[in-house]
Amino acid sequence: MNPIITIIFRTILIIIIIFFLFKLMGKKQVSQMSMFDYIVGITIGSIVADISLDIEKNITSGIVCLLIYCITDVLISYLSLKSVNLRNFFEGKEVPLIINGKINRDNMAKNKITINILQTEARLMGYFNLDEINNAILEPSGMISFEPKEKEKPATKKDIGISQNNKGLVYNLIIDGEIVETNLEHAKKTEKWLNQQLKVHGKTLENILLLTIDGEEKINIYSK
Repeated sequence: MNPIITIIFRTILIIIIIFFLFKLMGKKQVSQMSMFDYIVGITIGSIVADISLDIEKNITSGIVCLLIYCITDVLISYLSLKSVNLRNFFEGKEVPLIINGKINRDNMAKNKITINILQTEARLMGYFNLDEINNAILEPSGMISFEPKEKEKPATKKDIGISQNNKGLVYNLIIDGEIVETNLEHAKKTEKWLNQQLKVHGKTLENILLLTIDGEEKINIYSK
């Protein structure tokens, strides 16, 4: 068989297998991955590239190797859900970096967090002075969560006596000139009602980029 055709066939087969394996492993963003998830992801990428391009490699052996990595990851995720100790072992624990306004230098040193990194992360969250922060926690994902001091917290609607009614979910009823039937049902609206709204606003379906409705029945229309 032509080597190019072989590579195409192997690559397409691996893509299909990887798709179903990652569906099995679950949905996680990069920031939500544990160290083990990250290692598995890198290793799978290396295996995929190897068995896709090196046509002399046995594709069956490569697929078995992929299955072992994915099943191990799923098993560890399952065990982590059942055991706090295992969860802490595989995913790590939260580490306080600032406690009641005081920087914990020991925890920063253990986790290789310098004061410059702490300041940078604080600025990204809108705190330009560490004195504004009451507590800072290094999450297992590597991100840092900040709690401002009471005097630095913004006033809420409750504090100033403003109505606190939730607007509910916002539904996209029309996208690129097409009605989204599922969202129409979720919003408890009919196509007849939608057409009436279009007439009221002097719009036609074809000219709408996006039409949304929130829990307070407020309609927003964005034309093409």
